[in-house]
Parts: sequence; structure tokens; C-alpha cells
Amino acid sequence: MVKELEVLAANSGIGLRYEKGDFEGGYCVLKDERLIVVNRKLPPARRASILAQGLAEIGIDELYLKPAVREFIEDELAKAGRS
Repeated sequence: MVKELEVLAANSGIGLRYEKGDFEGGYCVLKDERLIVVNRKLPPARRASILAQGLAEIGIDELYLKPAVREFIEDELAKAGRS
């Protein structure tokens, strides 16, 4: 799922950075560049969750997504209480 979300971000013009530090990650704008930053030490399932939430924040309603990817993003939003 992480790879699918990474491709979606790239196709949407969203930069993706894996960094280390004391954070989980999320969507941000840095010097006019839209980015999703993810802590590289997180396990793959948590990385996928951060990517899904970041992509949802920028909006996925107008994008074509594989049904499994859309369902994953919606499930992650529901878990986070942001549906």
C-alpha cells in the first residue's frame, strides 16, 4: 500500500520526504512546495497511514484511485476521526 500511495503523491505533484526525527509526519507546505513528510523509522503500516491522511488533506475526491486505495484512505481517516 505504501508504494501505491507514493505513486499517487507523485502523480498529484506532491513531494514526499522520508526524514528521521521526533515526529510522525504529515502534509505541509514548505517554500511553496506541497510535501508529505514521513518519519523513516516508522513501520510500513504507520507510514501508509501518514501518507493516506496527508493525501486526504490535499483532496482525493477528483482523483481516480484504485478502489482498494480509496478504501484504505477512507478507513485511515475514519480511524483518525477525520471522515
